[in-house]
Amino acid sequence: MKVSYKWLNEYIELSGFTAEELAEKMTRGGIEIDSVESLNKGVTGVVVGYVKSREKHPDADKLSVCKIDVGTGEELQIVCGAKNVDAGQKVPVATIGAKLPGDFQIKRAKLRGVESQGMICSAKELGINEKLLPKEQQEGILVLPESTPIGAAIGNVLGIDDEVLELDLTPNRSDCLSMLGVAYEIGALTGREVKLPEAAINHTKERTDSLVSVKISASDHCPHYSARYIKGVKIGPSPLWLQNRLIAAGIRPISNVVDVTNFVMLEYGQPLHAFDADAVKTGKIDVRFAKEGETLVTLDDQERKLEPHMLVITDGEKPIGLAGVMGGANSEVHAETVNILLESAKFDGGTIRKTSRQLGLRSESSVRFEKEVDPSRVIPALDRAAALIAELASGLVTEGIVEAVTTTAKPATIDITLAKINGYLGTELSKLEVQTIFERLGFAYSLAEEGKFSIEVPTRRGDITRDVDLIEEAARLYGYDNIPTTPIHGDVTPGSLTKPQAIRRDLRRRLTDAGLHEVISYSFTGPERTKLFPALSGEGLKPVKLAMPMSEDRSVLRTTLVAQLLETATYNRNRKNESAAIFEIGSVFHTDEEQLTRLPQEKHRLAALLTGSRTEAQWNRKAAPVDFYDAKGILETVFQVLGLTGKVRYEAAQPEHFHPGRTAAVLIETARGVVPIGFVGQLHPTLQHESDLADTYVLEIGLDELYELAEFDIVYKALPRYPAMQRDIAVVLDRAVPAGSLTASVWTTAGELLESVRVFDVFTGEKLGEDKKSVALSLVYRHADRTLTDEEVTELHAKVVAELEQSFAAELRK
Repeated sequence: MKVSYKWLNEYIELSGFTAEELAEKMTRGGIEIDSVESLNKGVTGVVVGYVKSREKHPDADKLSVCKIDVGTGEELQIVCGAKNVDAGQKVPVATIGAKLPGDFQIKRAKLRGVESQGMICSAKELGINEKLLPKEQQEGILVLPESTPIGAAIGNVLGIDDEVLELDLTPNRSDCLSMLGVAYEIGALTGREVKLPEAAINHTKERTDSLVSVKISASDHCPHYSARYIKGVKIGPSPLWLQNRLIAAGIRPISNVVDVTNFVMLEYGQPLHAFDADAVKTGKIDVRFAKEGETLVTLDDQERKLEPHMLVITDGEKPIGLAGVMGGANSEVHAETVNILLESAKFDGGTIRKTSRQLGLRSESSVRFEKEVDPSRVIPALDRAAALIAELASGLVTEGIVEAVTTTAKPATIDITLAKINGYLGTELSKLEVQTIFERLGFAYSLAEEGKFSIEVPTRRGDITRDVDLIEEAARLYGYDNIPTTPIHGDVTPGSLTKPQAIRRDLRRRLTDAGLHEVISYSFTGPERTKLFPALSGEGLKPVKLAMPMSEDRSVLRTTLVAQLLETATYNRNRKNESAAIFEIGSVFHTDEEQLTRLPQEKHRLAALLTGSRTEAQWNRKAAPVDFYDAKGILETVFQVLGLTGKVRYEAAQPEHFHPGRTAAVLIETARGVVPIGFVGQLHPTLQHESDLADTYVLEIGLDELYELAEFDIVYKALPRYPAMQRDIAVVLDRAVPAGSLTASVWTTAGELLESVRVFDVFTGEKLGEDKKSVALSLVYRHADRTLTDEEVTELHAKVVAELEQSFAAELRK
């Protein structure tokens, strides 16, 4: 909501407060002000001028030489290039020394040999958003009304000597979607009185009910509908003061009648609509639901297909407007309109919201109805608009209002005690102070007994329904800064992250530091997606079906994270983002029941996906595609973070939808023995092809098993003081024997003197024999307290070799 400071001053005295000070006071009172914008973008020295004559420039076809009277008694000669400049116009004139937005200063100049003593300005040159101007004023110079006084400062004429407060309202404070609502709020904060606008109407003798009737067929969704009839209107532009008010609020002026409806909507918060009365052929207004197959062309020239739950205004036969959202083109007010049917109503907010969202049609009117308007302003707003149309469009208002009322809103009455107010706020407010607060709010009250108030809340404050709402109002007006702080007492437990929360947070940080991007995908997926990667889902477990799914594609809870990451990678691949390194930490869900009788299992998982290139091609190197060891390296990073590096094993595996030769099961040592926690490997080529992806590597592991095992304590070791001794082994053995089994055997045999062991070469060939391979290991021995002798290392190394020969039928390669 944009609120003009000058306009607001018409309803409540603002002297003593600048716009900035007012914004600060409102923000501290609970209505946040996003910004305070000055409408003057740096304009000085610009006045209203009268074009006395216009002649063609002697040396330029597109220039005109104008004689201008700016009220100083001196005639100015100004060269102008605008096509629409002409004699007899009132225009903005920047005189010598004037400044325009952008710190542009006007100086004497010669244009094609002719002296120019100033500049005739367009709206854009004055810093006005031309999109908010009437269409006829969006091109060329700005032409002012004939009644504009010559020599008047343009800031005052166009209303740019003003500031606009932009309110960031919470949904419950729809009362401040109007100038009067904001005025009441400031009145409550300052104790000043609100001045309501006058709406004096001179009626004709002809009665409104002889021209039009009103009926509400959808009585549960429209509690009140009223209308007035105005005859003999003359459609034309609005006066400048009205246009300035609308432009300050971000609304483009259209015509005097339409502008009045928008003006009163901003003033009262009550949306109005003006129909061309002659287009309402039957003279019978009926508020009903749309019929199956009905359509309506709205004012934006779009044909809307109506649904049976949409509320419409009809002329007794066909729809002429979408209730609370937008009028119909078949009853639009246009230049030839003579008679006006003016509508003011209260529509159900939920019905309007559903219609607006389904049609993708959101208007200033629908925004207010969605948040509920004040039912007591339906008639005052109607009278105010009728009076202004009579004044500005020379209309004649017929006598009386036609209306239909199905429900009458009454002010809410809430009882509250002084003790409860002070008890909730921790204050010691007196009865007089509380009485003053309710008086400033404009709430009538009575004292039922000592310390007990009975408060009557006006209908404009529909957000106040309970006693705690009144306590909030008391806190706002007393001042949040004045509420005393109360130290926390009693048994207090300081807040902290649980161990699982800390682990997940640390993993996210480490993985993003490693160059991966975190994704957060839907927990809902389709039944077909849950059939992927059954080894990750679990044997005998089933997906959990949703009772009310959004669609078939989101009808069950996910059973794996990898399936969702694959969907994300495909989505990016289809948009030319061929490389991806992504991960997700989230929950998967399983059940072993066909029909749920107990809560499903929820398990935390970590999954990652790598596809495309590890590094992009450069002038001095080729692109490097990702491989299995990049995915395995992610796991090693995870286990290093959790302090579990020595407890993890990898074994070759062939789960469904994984590559049969490039996949490993991930196992970890626990108190219950070695248990599997997930898989790492390449997607099966068939699945890669179906997903239109290059070689793609994925991993998924369960985190629940790791939470208890994780060890965050950092153990520091002194740097070694004694030299190490290195020995290498190359053994020939069956190709099916995993290298990891060899290293595990070496660790067990060598014991504490072994510092490290690594595989540095694997060789296969005809010389070794069929199904044979050579694995070369590098072993490093070291003692922490002394230098090892050659004899000790030789003896220990011989034991290692003997164990490999015995356990794996390995032959030492010489």
